[in-house]
Amino acid sequence: MKIAFIQAGGTIDKGYPSGDDHHGYGFEIGEPAFKRIISRVGVGFDLVFRDVVKKDSLDIDNDDRELILDACEHVDSDRIVVTHGTDTMIETAVYLNKIANKVIVLTGAMTPELFKDSDADFNIGFAAAAASTLNYGVYLAMSGQIFRPNEVTFDSELSQFVQKDA
Repeated sequence: MKIAFIQAGGTIDKGYPSGDDHHGYGFEIGEPAFKRIISRVGVGFDLVFRDVVKKDSLDIDNDDRELILDACEHVDSDRIVVTHGTDTMIETAVYLNKIANKVIVLTGAMTPELFKDSDADFNIGFAAAAASTLNYGVYLAMSGQIFRPNEVTFDSELSQFVQKDA
């Protein structure tokens, strides 16, 4: 089995900017967290890595979503994990619903992977497991749960994705 990992930015990939002009404030999108996470564990599948967008998800627009869509369509795998910021993850997942015959799982983190108590490692592992077992379709994998894009909302008070009321 082969799983492709596609970077679309977000908190999971944030780190402190380099240089003296930032004085420790702000963040920038760095190298994909999934590369560091995967290198720390042994995996029993082939990997493909693609860096597509390096933006905070609030800055992702439909032009960026088209780049992500194109990367998902043309990557040499039918099982894909997309790392993405949580603020607009649902919108991008809905956009990717145009793709058939692939499993696409979007995940991210509430805290940057470089931080000690980040949820990034768990979410990446969970998303990889989901991508390897789910049927074709687009999903979100966050906080130990799998969601369909049209059936989920983000609860800002809980800072979690939750199933929409039926």
